[in-house]
Amino acid sequence: MIKNKKLAAPYLVWMVLFIAAPLAIVVYFAMTDKAGNFTLENLMSIGRYSSVFARSLILAAVATLICLVLSFPVGYFLSRMRVSKQKIMLMLVMLPMWMNFLLRTYAWMSLLENNGIINRILGVFGIGPFQMINTSGAVVLGMVYNFLPYMILPLYTVMVKIDDSVVEAAQDLGAGTLKTLTKVLIPLSAPGISTGITMVFVPSVSTFIISRMLGGGGTLLAGDLIELQFLGNSYNYNLGSAMSLVLMVIVLLCMSFTSGFDDQDMEGVL
Repeated sequence: MIKNKKLAAPYLVWMVLFIAAPLAIVVYFAMTDKAGNFTLENLMSIGRYSSVFARSLILAAVATLICLVLSFPVGYFLSRMRVSKQKIMLMLVMLPMWMNFLLRTYAWMSLLENNGIINRILGVFGIGPFQMINTSGAVVLGMVYNFLPYMILPLYTVMVKIDDSVVEAAQDLGAGTLKTLTKVLIPLSAPGISTGITMVFVPSVSTFIISRMLGGGGTLLAGDLIELQFLGNSYNYNLGSAMSLVLMVIVLLCMSFTSGFDDQDMEGVL
C-alpha cells in the first residue's frame, strides 16, 4: 500500500498543480469582482450571451455529427487493410495535423473567398460566385477539417479489434448490411464513438480562431467571447472566467450524456 502511494504521488502533484489549482483560480475570479468581493453578477450576466452559447453548441454538434458520419466508414476500411497499408493510410490521415493549425485554417480562407480557388473553378463553367466565406457553413467546414482525425483514430483503434468472424457470423445468420451495421459494428464501436465525440466536440465548442478566420466575425462563438474578455478592449477577466466556468459545465453535462449512452450500448452487447 505504501509503495502504491509513492507511485501515485507524482500524479497527484500533477493533478493538483495543473488541474485543481487552475480550476480553483477560474472559480475564484468567476465569483468575485475586480475588487475581490464575492458576487454572482458575473454568472447572472451570462444570460445576455445565451444565443452565442447556443450557436456554439449547435455548430459543434453539427461538426461532430459530420465527423462521425465521415469517420465511421474510413475507420472500418482502415481496420480491414493489411498492416503495411494501415500504417501508410494512418500517416496520410495524420499528415495535415503536422502543419500549423493557423496555416491549415488560412488555407481554407484562400479556397472559400469570393475570388478564391473554388469560385474561380466554378466560374470557368459559368457558375457562381457563391458566398462561402464568412458563413456558419465555413466555420463548420473548418471544424470538420481540423478535428476529423480525432474521430478517425479512436474508431480505427476500436474497429481493428473487431474480429472478421463476428461480422461473418452476423451475415451467415441472415443479417443484411444495415442490420450488421446497427446490431454489430456500431455497438462494438461504442467506446471509440464516445471517445471520438469527446475529442471533436470539446475543441469545436470552445474554438475561436476558426470562427474568426472563416466566420469573419459574423459567427461569434463562446470561445470568441471568452477571448474578448481577456484580450479585447473590455478586458473583464472576471466575466471571462465566469463564461469559461459555464462553458465547462455545459461540456461536462454533454459528455456525461455521451458516457451514459456508451454504457447502455455496451450493456446491450454484453
